[in-house]
Amino acid sequence: MSGKSLAGRKALVTGGARGIGAAIAQALARAGASVMIADILEDTGRASASAIAKEGVATGFVQLDVTDDAQWERAVAQTVDTLGGYDILINNAGIEITSLISEVKAEDARRMCDVNIVGTVLGMKHAFRAMKPGGAAGKGGAVVNIASVAATIAFPAIAVYSGTKSAVDRMTRVGAMEAGKLGFGVRVNCIYPGLIPTDMGMQLANDIVKVGLAPDVNAAVGSVVEQTPLGKLAEVGDIADAAVFLCSNEARFITGIGLPVDGGMGM
Repeated sequence: MSGKSLAGRKALVTGGARGIGAAIAQALARAGASVMIADILEDTGRASASAIAKEGVATGFVQLDVTDDAQWERAVAQTVDTLGGYDILINNAGIEITSLISEVKAEDARRMCDVNIVGTVLGMKHAFRAMKPGGAAGKGGAVVNIASVAATIAFPAIAVYSGTKSAVDRMTRVGAMEAGKLGFGVRVNCIYPGLIPTDMGMQLANDIVKVGLAPDVNAAVGSVVEQTPLGKLAEVGDIADAAVFLCSNEARFITGIGLPVDGGMGM
């Protein structure tokens, strides 16, 4: 792929303030795309956008609770207005609340479903409306949903999270079918990241210790590495590079897939 494989493209990245989302936003910008950062974390989100702007890339920030339909509508309108178009959505925002099934709290399960499932489908909804012919942007595009290796393996203490990420996978495939059959010109794919030592990833490791599934954090991380054929944790850049590929013209005939970026953990 060329260094500027996304030149002229306009992207919205949810959960773009930090972690995987920030890394994807930076990678999109390096590939030539303009990038709007969307997050509930205003200060961190603006800092992420500012870092991209320093590289001479058109960017901006919009506060977005992905569970709110009206906020999605506003975020997309602001993206089109600020960037002059919209043809990439990275549906990255998500949460994980660790719990053994025997200890699951209903409110935690509902919260994960609301953010990870409802938030993702609302993102696709507003992307389709804006990107399809006659929409506010109207030039088609690419949607990349961030699922998880948890959608493909039985990892203890994250049953509800795993279920929500399995839902992301299924919604991706239905979205790809609908967008194709209806002539929207939008490709829809998802990525299954492996465990990454971000704040969320390390919180999971700590939680695994708290529920008694590992004696310490090193053992918790080590068990994941042991299950990974490549013998190490993923890095945010691994996920970012995969996202850039799926948004690029090199992936022009790829839609409706789940791409594992997990070092073989979920094979």
